[in-house]
Amino acid sequence: MKHTLIHKILSSLIALAAFSNSQSLVFAQNAEPAIKPMTHAKGHRKAPKEDVVFRFATYGDSRTALKADGISTQDQRWLNATPVVSRMIREISARHANALFFNGDMVLGYTKDATQLEREYAYWRGMMGTLMEAGTYVVPVPGNHESQMPTKGEDGKTVKLAQPYLEQAWKENMGDLIIDQNRWRQINPNSPITAFDLNNAPQVGEDGIQTNQSQMSYSFDVGRAHFVIINTDPVGADSTAPVTWIKKDFEAAKQRGANAFMVFGHKMPFTYIPEGLTKSDEDGLNTNEKNRDEFWSIIEQYRATYFCGHEHVYHASQPTLKNGGQAWQVIVGSGGSPFGIKPGESKNPQDRMYAWADVEVFKNGSLKIKIWGFDENKGPTQLLAHWRVKPAKV
Repeated sequence: MKHTLIHKILSSLIALAAFSNSQSLVFAQNAEPAIKPMTHAKGHRKAPKEDVVFRFATYGDSRTALKADGISTQDQRWLNATPVVSRMIREISARHANALFFNGDMVLGYTKDATQLEREYAYWRGMMGTLMEAGTYVVPVPGNHESQMPTKGEDGKTVKLAQPYLEQAWKENMGDLIIDQNRWRQINPNSPITAFDLNNAPQVGEDGIQTNQSQMSYSFDVGRAHFVIINTDPVGADSTAPVTWIKKDFEAAKQRGANAFMVFGHKMPFTYIPEGLTKSDEDGLNTNEKNRDEFWSIIEQYRATYFCGHEHVYHASQPTLKNGGQAWQVIVGSGGSPFGIKPGESKNPQDRMYAWADVEVFKNGSLKIKIWGFDENKGPTQLLAHWRVKPAKV
């Protein structure tokens, strides 16, 4: 009797182990990214976990619109995609990110009603406050909905132009985050910020810029990693990058020994157009190709990685790979704003998924990038892609 019972128990344990192994295999297969932008990393040794010196998340575009499909009465008033933002905050916090770089369009804006604009900023800040209190510092990046206003030109056509009073509203609502050294130290005691200077910003007269860009574009170091935030819609130079400043800023970081360069802006230099479509729903820095190409030349020179939004989609690419380029553009404008790609327009299901990037920075300057996301029906979170980026070329 005893032997029979032991035999039954052993049989059950073996069956359970087999089931567990089969489920692990299924998960591994399901977790395999649909797009695999990691072939460049062949032979690159996987760094041990203890070599990770900093971890951050990044995405943008959480503002919604009054006519968005399925929008709640709450979000019609506050104009933020609450279900998506709250879920991403929880998941970013659970992965213990040191910081979240939010790449613009956190408000709908496009209004001269100061009270309405303050309401939108306050709601976003309130939601992000929970992430800050949980141990992830929020680093804001200005987008076109924060800095621009639809304006009639001399020809009668409406264009979006950056406005000084909207830059001032940005500083009033975001300035305490750019950069609160004491609060950063409380959140990240083992990863202090260095080399931050409010006066280190693009200057009036450079690259067509007409206003003081302090707190609009800025940079800092964490260890040997260099982080740069740029305003891609400064007054007088809409849809451009501040290339004169970036050159000087990168060179100074190089002299300090930086081995990883990461840039965060709102507009993408290279638009993503899914197979079967002929144009993107949004223009980016491509509207000024000379400035765009000069900017990307600097990115390539240092083998930096550029994270952006504006297009409401996730897409990663090496835009100049055919010409020997290695730098990555990672569009993660998939934070809850209405999708730019309509149902049926793309064969890639990731084009209509909410997504963010989870990035580990290693001691040697290399990066491990993972893209997490979930579908428009708020299904299970999936690993959409992962790849490695080599250290900066300095």
